Amino acid sequence: MRIDEFDFQLPEDRIAQHPARPADAARLLEVRPDGLGDYGVRDLPRLLRPGDLLVFNDTQVIPARLVGHRDAVRVELTLHKPLGGPRWAAFARPAKRLRPGQTVRIAEGFAAEVAEKRDGGEVVLAFDRDGAALMAALDAHGHMPLPPYIRGGEDEAADRADYQTRFAAKPGAVAAPTAALHFTDRLMAELEAAGIDWTTVTLHVGAGTFLPVKVEDTKDHVMHAEYGVVEAATAERINAVREAGGRIVPVGTTSLRLLETAAGADGVLWPWSGETDIFITPGYRFRAADLMVTNFHLPKSTLLMLVAAFSGLERIKAAYAHAVEAGYRFYSYGDACLLHPGED
Repeated sequence: MRIDEFDFQLPEDRIAQHPARPADAARLLEVRPDGLGDYGVRDLPRLLRPGDLLVFNDTQVIPARLVGHRDAVRVELTLHKPLGGPRWAAFARPAKRLRPGQTVRIAEGFAAEVAEKRDGGEVVLAFDRDGAALMAALDAHGHMPLPPYIRGGEDEAADRADYQTRFAAKPGAVAAPTAALHFTDRLMAELEAAGIDWTTVTLHVGAGTFLPVKVEDTKDHVMHAEYGVVEAATAERINAVREAGGRIVPVGTTSLRLLETAAGADGVLWPWSGETDIFITPGYRFRAADLMVTNFHLPKSTLLMLVAAFSGLERIKAAYAHAVEAGYRFYSYGDACLLHPGED
């Protein structure tokens, strides 16, 4: 399909710069085969059914944005993929004059060597430590990797709180699974009281989530790979819920992509770990998800293609047009959708 099919116009003032306060005060657009419904996120306990199972991504965002110096030149680095040991792939600005063998000093006693230079401003860095010591240094000197359309960074403590879900437990992401940001302790208690349970999987979201699709046709796009895990106990639980008649409701595109990666052709989920580069576009047959909760996504993005595959392209176009007209807030800190599968 042509990428232009997934384009739409969005006024800049619709791009949320901060999450709703409280987070579960965000709006929710239900997208059904028979129409649309305007609700709030706190209506989820009555929009879902007893016996349904929400699936969250428990990845934890690391402070992956670093500012260092190559001699006197300021260099901004955004880590996006671990390569083993002290090596990370990163995007650098400016990258033009960086050369393998050069050192970028981030803080006193904390530095990285440029091990490799790649296309598109990407470099491979070899830090002077790895493992827990590297994570500690990133925590001390790094900043949260907010997406480029959010003008944050003035209050690091606020950014670290806002751009992390309550389910975050396993460090490794450089972008948040933002649909889960809406879920507060209060909302989780209300869901539990309504007979709606939850579980977690892990997909370490990469910065490739925000890379624009530069080809003209979806068949030519190369999807970024991300590391994920579905534990055996989680797979068994999800299978049991479905066998009992409950619906599986991934929260966010990352959870959905991982479930679809781990599902067999018959929809049965299996324990799984590794890198997934699954690219879901219209025509895909979903096996593991019955509904999904997600935010409003960027034009021409792989995430918009995924939701169009789930609910139908024309239905998603109509939903997004309604959301723009009705003043919904878009992107990572924006409002949410409850998507039903399309019938076409």
